[in-house]
Amino acid sequence: MNKFRLTIKLLAIATFMLAFASLAQAQATRTWVSGVGDDANPCSRTAPCKTFAGAISKTAPGGEISALDPGGFGALTITKSISVNGEGTLAGILNASVNGIIINAATTDNIVLRNISIYAPASASQGLNGIRVLAAKNVTVDNLTIANVSGNGIDVAAGANCNVYVVNSRINNCAGAGIRADTSTGIARVTVKNSSFVANGEGISGRRNSRISVYESSISFNSIGVHAESNLAATSAVVFLKGCHINNNTSHGIQAGGGIAVASSVVRITDNLINNNAGAGVSIGANGSVETFLNNEINANNPDGCVGCVNITGTLN
Repeated sequence: MNKFRLTIKLLAIATFMLAFASLAQAQATRTWVSGVGDDANPCSRTAPCKTFAGAISKTAPGGEISALDPGGFGALTITKSISVNGEGTLAGILNASVNGIIINAATTDNIVLRNISIYAPASASQGLNGIRVLAAKNVTVDNLTIANVSGNGIDVAAGANCNVYVVNSRINNCAGAGIRADTSTGIARVTVKNSSFVANGEGISGRRNSRISVYESSISFNSIGVHAESNLAATSAVVFLKGCHINNNTSHGIQAGGGIAVASSVVRITDNLINNNAGAGVSIGANGSVETFLNNEINANNPDGCVGCVNITGTLN
């Protein structure tokens, strides 16, 4: 009887070890998706998966999911360091009624999203947010198109320090903001370069604990182009703009404070072109302030000067 029990225990241990080895082997450093793939596949190049969600469980932390050919690869939740790359093809996420990508990883994890289109057609239910960042150390958004969502294009809502870098991207037709940073604790640091924000509720929205820097980008046909507005006491919103075109928005080009602002809301500007906005070029509301460093061209707004400019440092033009 004892020998029988020992044999059973050894068989159980061997089975566990084999299962663990199979799981470890299943996670590759690089996996693939295809429009004609199958999530039952191992996600190799010759046997790709169908969706990003199917591939991520078979991708090791720090690995990469790549797209072999054009396709819609489904919404995705990311809980570990990973790169998702659609380079060389049309890699899409159709996010009707859901978030396109949710990032809820460890505060030590690095996420890279590259060459992906996140889109909900007007004929379907609009998506919620294009990308929703709940937790990560660093998130890189490189050459993404996000369009037609009912929330924000990129929604940074982390509960701890988080860094987000957006480059060469286009965020259009979002009912909320193109980018909104609003964190309960920690600091959300967002850097944007060479990107466009068109026909959103707000182009750029900095709220609680946000530090947003925008360089050489176009912010047009939104309601408010850029808005810094902290809605919780003892927090602050800071937005820095350099070399941006802020044009043809249906309200103010730039607004600091006002509305629900109850804490410090600061916009710092230099070398920007701010024109043809239906509202003021620059507007300052309650608890808002603007710091300028010259070389801004402000014209053809209503008015061109600054509305409520009590808290302004420097000369607008």
